Amino acid sequence: MQPDIRWKQRYANFSLAVGNLAASLRLEEPDIFQRAGMIQFFEMSFELAWKTLKDYLEYQGVQDIKSPRAVIKKAFEIGVVQDGETWLRGLEDRNMTAHTYDETSAREVEKLIRETYFPLLERLLDIFKQKLDDE
Repeated sequence: MQPDIRWKQRYANFSLAVGNLAASLRLEEPDIFQRAGMIQFFEMSFELAWKTLKDYLEYQGVQDIKSPRAVIKKAFEIGVVQDGETWLRGLEDRNMTAHTYDETSAREVEKLIRETYFPLLERLLDIFKQKLDDE
């Protein structure tokens, strides 16, 4: 039987999404359209982050974790991610940005992405890169 490599394939997509987010963050004063794109890249990156975590946990034998919240909690519980509370706040903010858009909120989310969530996503990329290197 072939080993499940789904998490590795999802990691590749996650890495690309975070790369796009990184590129958007190089704009120091984005206009409204650029900021909207940045937020969209954050949403995609966060979505792929939790799905990569889910696939990795399943690869490790963890079963019956379906929701993003359950995946994040389990990943924190077994030490795959640190900052569990920050991940859960990121999930809430990602959900909010997917359903609401006004300029004030967008500027606040941009600040959070730059200062909190992008570093969090980068750390997860590093964790998965190390796991790939170890195999």
